[in-house]
Amino acid sequence: MTTTIAPPTSVDATSTTSRHPLGRAVLVSGAIAAVATTAIAAAAHAAGVPFEIDGEAIPLLGFAQLTAVGAVLGGLLAAALNRWINRAHVWFVRTAITLTALSCIPSIAFPPDVATKVVLVAIHLVAALIIVPRIARQTVR
Repeated sequence: MTTTIAPPTSVDATSTTSRHPLGRAVLVSGAIAAVATTAIAAAAHAAGVPFEIDGEAIPLLGFAQLTAVGAVLGGLLAAALNRWINRAHVWFVRTAITLTALSCIPSIAFPPDVATKVVLVAIHLVAALIIVPRIARQTVR
């Protein structure tokens, strides 16, 4: 009787560095978008845009927080589509565009002044332009 002992398998260095590309895309794009949206809001506020809705000002940190939440929700959507849908890439991009458009509705409807409306919509679009392509690259085509 012969016994064959297999040598231990080595772990490829690339497999450990790209173990969670979707999670990394969410974190990186969310952080970049949070900084960008907060910077835009700070610049607009310095230029005199009031960011007041019903008499209450939107806090500057709120822009970063909601942008990060949007990135996480986008990542969860991408993960679900990757798992359960064929052509997840197409469905993610379509859904992200639709949700971005829908998220602009309150920004148009609630602020009383045009400057706040324009800047809030621009902030939504900037965040989407940073987050959606990076997450979309990690979805199944």
